[in-house]
Amino acid sequence: MAEDVGRLIDCDVRAAAPPVAALRDHLDDHWADAVKERGVRSVEPSSQRPGTGLRQPALPPDVELAIVNPVSAVEALHSEDLAAAIARAVNEWLRERWLDRDPRLRGAITVAPQSPQLAVEEIERLAGDRRYVQVLMPVRGQHPLGRRLHWPIHDACVRHGLALAVRPGGNAGAAITPVGWPSHLVEDLASQGQAYQSQVVSLVLEGALGRLPELRVVLLGSGVTWLPSLLWRLDKNWKGVRREVPWVDRPPSEIVRSQVRLTVRPFDAPPEAFPEVLAHLGSDAALLYAGGDGPVPEVDYDRNARLTYHRLRH
Repeated sequence: MAEDVGRLIDCDVRAAAPPVAALRDHLDDHWADAVKERGVRSVEPSSQRPGTGLRQPALPPDVELAIVNPVSAVEALHSEDLAAAIARAVNEWLRERWLDRDPRLRGAITVAPQSPQLAVEEIERLAGDRRYVQVLMPVRGQHPLGRRLHWPIHDACVRHGLALAVRPGGNAGAAITPVGWPSHLVEDLASQGQAYQSQVVSLVLEGALGRLPELRVVLLGSGVTWLPSLLWRLDKNWKGVRREVPWVDRPPSEIVRSQVRLTVRPFDAPPEAFPEVLAHLGSDAALLYAGGDGPVPEVDYDRNARLTYHRLRH
């Protein structure tokens, strides 16, 4: 039986993006015609298992607030303007279909990473609605998230008090593993942990986190146990060649522990490893509750995850 963890803030309720036909009312005439002419019927990621994303607002009664993260693949479109138009439509659909129907809900702003300029314009358009609490970016893309071309998005997040949330998925043409293209979906899913590690390294060593101490990064569904070993390796190598990155003026592990958070579930460790992983993390304050679309299943990693949920009680 699940233990009582009090009232909760669920940081990752994933909503399946609707068919593009359902977004037409949120597209202007030009783009409504364009998606029909181009045969754009869906923006759901190909890696999303059918039926795993919520299509109806539904929260357990013990959830006080929940952040809805639309599952869409606008980054797969080659036209920057079309991608930005569909991202805008997804955001308006989220507001109408979810946020307006339940006062407990908060939203993530979907942006098209193909154009940081258009992404910032979308953030500015929605920032006045305080129900939007973070900006959603895919973990995979053409450029690491720490690179300077993404800095205007980081600046907009800080300017409006929004977190930068990094979700699974994304693919803009580059191979999705460091050694090329895999053959199977299971390889795609299992290798996303590598992409999360690369993004953390980029955000630290490119100076993106150091220049904006107020920026908060949330890794959605990334797992947890990979982080301590990555931080050890980062600190070790930084000590040897830190002249290369003089803007990183303290151990990378300190920066990550200050500014990066990870959602749980999953807590990807067996029960006996749980205390050790938390000790290596330094604190369970880095972990955020993410129950998703219902009760936490009775499996080992989620039973461990429950031990961290009290962190987000009011």
